[in-house]
Amino acid sequence: MTKNHYALLDSGEGRKLERFGPYVLSRPSSQAVWKRRLPNATWAQADATFSRDKENVWVKRKPLPESWTIDVDGIAFKISPTDFGHLGIFPEQRDCWKWIQSIIKPDSKPKVLNLFAYSGGSTLAAAKAGAAVCHLDASKGMVAWARENASLNRLEQAPVRWIVDDVTKFLIRERKRGQRYDAIIFDPPTFGRGASGEVFKIEEDILPIMGLCRELLTDKPLFVYFSCHTPGFSPLVMNHLIHQMMDGLPGDIAVGEMVLSGDDGAFSLPSGTFARWSHGNK
Repeated sequence: MTKNHYALLDSGEGRKLERFGPYVLSRPSSQAVWKRRLPNATWAQADATFSRDKENVWVKRKPLPESWTIDVDGIAFKISPTDFGHLGIFPEQRDCWKWIQSIIKPDSKPKVLNLFAYSGGSTLAAAKAGAAVCHLDASKGMVAWARENASLNRLEQAPVRWIVDDVTKFLIRERKRGQRYDAIIFDPPTFGRGASGEVFKIEEDILPIMGLCRELLTDKPLFVYFSCHTPGFSPLVMNHLIHQMMDGLPGDIAVGEMVLSGDDGAFSLPSGTFARWSHGNK
């Protein structure tokens, strides 16, 4: 398997054109308000196009398999088109995965908590670097998908706890149990529902969750990585939130945009924001 089976080929006029292994897919992208670089004929050759015009639907130019595997910077992922236009990977998180692997020192074996963990990109990055990971998502199906990805990466025997639960309820229980983590990763949605139908709204719930996360950190934590795709959560907002969460602990803070990097002159595409804190590391 070769590396970097993902590429952003073009974007513009409300869409993005991406290659996932052997297949080229066109999907909506509201921030791509500029003109497209590639001709319409190239876009028309996409193997499948996802539309939200009347209802969520994939329009396929040719049959696609139910799923296939790609490799992104040494991490394998199962790709499968869903009814919501998602594919089981957020490739804008690539820099996050690289950073996680760079900051976890060999043989240090930190305990890492990954919340809203989706299909497990950050879990896999941390586990590959030698961490013991607690992977949590409210969706049973997504946790199963993440476990498939772990198998693709030969991490079946890695020290990973796979948890299906509501994030807030889980954090409260972990606090009562006296659990502590050296690092916490969280990528909350704008809106979501917990395993038992609990409603999550980021503007209402992010502060209590960050407070609970702070309580679960060890006295000398390694890092905290916070990312989101919510409009209005600019790098400045993210900076304020992570600064308040980690107030009183010496460390470095970095904030910025998550970006899909384009190939061969294609415009890079903003795809959310991140804020990270690390203990004495760059």
